[in-house]
Amino acid sequence: MMGLMAGKETETATAASARTTAPERSPATATRAWTTRLVVIGIVLSAVNLRPAITSLGALLEEVRDGLGMSGSVAGLLTSVPPLCFAVFGVTAPRLARRFGPVAVVCAGMVAVAAGLLIRPYAGSTAGFLAGSALALMGIAVSNVLMPVIVKRWFPDRVGSMTGLYSMALAAGTSVAAAVTVPMTDALGGRWQTGLAVWAGLAAAAVLPWVPLVRDRGTAPAPEAGAETEARARAERQPPALRITRSRTAWALAVFFGLQATAAYITMGWMAQIFRDAGVSASTAGLLLAVTMAMGVPLAFVIPRVATRLPHQGPIVIALGVCGLAGYAGLYLAPAGGAWAWAVLLGISNCAFPLALTMVGMRARTGAGVAQLSAFAQSAGYLISIPGPLLVGVLYQHGGGWGLPIALMIGLMIPQMAVGVLAGRDRTVEDEATATA
Repeated sequence: MMGLMAGKETETATAASARTTAPERSPATATRAWTTRLVVIGIVLSAVNLRPAITSLGALLEEVRDGLGMSGSVAGLLTSVPPLCFAVFGVTAPRLARRFGPVAVVCAGMVAVAAGLLIRPYAGSTAGFLAGSALALMGIAVSNVLMPVIVKRWFPDRVGSMTGLYSMALAAGTSVAAAVTVPMTDALGGRWQTGLAVWAGLAAAAVLPWVPLVRDRGTAPAPEAGAETEARARAERQPPALRITRSRTAWALAVFFGLQATAAYITMGWMAQIFRDAGVSASTAGLLLAVTMAMGVPLAFVIPRVATRLPHQGPIVIALGVCGLAGYAGLYLAPAGGAWAWAVLLGISNCAFPLALTMVGMRARTGAGVAQLSAFAQSAGYLISIPGPLLVGVLYQHGGGWGLPIALMIGLMIPQMAVGVLAGRDRTVEDEATATA
């Protein structure tokens, strides 16, 4: 009898212990899952907002020029402002992230994007419009740099899939803004100010997922992390001693990033005009450009996942470069005859952008290293990309056709492939910087 009572007491104690322990574990697990979902939502919404400030303006540039009385030179300056702002402001992102945390900086960046997009249409002057654009681009610049950092920190074992996810969201935001800005403006009354300002609402929505995470300063480890990951996170919070300029891989990645950005800006700025000069209608030329941009939506998800499974990303660099060379050759030989094929090939080639972002996450071991590498590669790369579209315009104006500009595009693709192969080697910038020192 006593034994039976003892057994029942033991069972009761065990059940009570289980009831007590389970709730202690369950909220922690639920909190981690909830936080991870917020990070994913924040990454996607932020990525969607990284290009509409640029492509929505391109769709309404003629109306903006007429409304503000812009000269042709000032309008040309507008096309060079994005890479310039990306280069100047992007370099400050690692320092801001070390002080405030990457999540807080991205959150503030989305606030700046929303404010800039809301201010610029109603500033009433060219100077005010440029200032509002610069504010939005400043927010985009720091978010550009810190997206790979957040992915590396929160999803260290899923860099490829998460990079693919936000690259796909970025491509979708780019193409959708270019496609719907004009019809949306017409539907909202036809005023270009409204058509540009409406994108501030999308940027404001991207702020919301980050707000609950700001108090953690972005240093919380990934949900599946253990003591080892927590120790690594604590180490990453210390200011790094890495001399990024001593790494050959960092320089190769910066040049690769710059040359692929040059190709992308040339494509976005001039490809439709190449088709129109070949006899393609304006509406069809715009659709061809949309096809080129839309190719990045599925491929931006696939390419990073493939890249992270390879020890060397050089073969992907070569494949994308060959597609670019074929597309440029087609534009030179038969721009109208094979227009759809050239649009698809150049769209595939422009997917060097998500590949470059993936390599940023793979070529550094720590979050601090990724932040430095991302800032260096993107800032230097965007500086490299500034002259390309302007040079194409000069060659087109003084060369009497598209022969010289297309030859320039082909010529730039060769070094892009070469430095991309160097950047794709299986090594880290920390090891190279230490060995050089």
